[in-house]
Amino acid sequence: MLSTGDQVPDVTLLEKNVPVALSSFRGKWLVLFFYPKDNTAGCTAEACSFRDAYEDFVEAGAEVAGVSSDDAASHDGFAAKHKLPFRLLSDPGEIARAAFGIPKTLGLFPGRATFVIDPGGTILHAFNSQFAPLKHVSEAMTTLRGARD
Repeated sequence: MLSTGDQVPDVTLLEKNVPVALSSFRGKWLVLFFYPKDNTAGCTAEACSFRDAYEDFVEAGAEVAGVSSDDAASHDGFAAKHKLPFRLLSDPGEIARAAFGIPKTLGLFPGRATFVIDPGGTILHAFNSQFAPLKHVSEAMTTLRGARD
């Protein structure tokens, strides 16, 4: 898995079926979290945790984006149901997940990982934990605040 000091790969994801290159986030702080699937218990808890802390991330100068292999219709329903204010990006074929080297959980399920990325596209922190979905927010915020101070 990519880690601190690595450059973010310039892969392209989809937002409502429109291509979005990760390079388009250059010049901005970015918290990018990969999660397995919309509307599952752990993923919903994680997404709602990012939702609840969203204004803190904005105040710290960061954008937040969630990534899964779900399609635009699934993301739209997930975002509406849980009032998610951040971008949800689709990774069909899990190309971005592979480029970031995110391991599968138990060799079967898409992994859960969060990356804090500086405006130059360098990873400042990577956190990988399938079974601690709520910890992703605190890990990201602690890193972001430390980098911005």
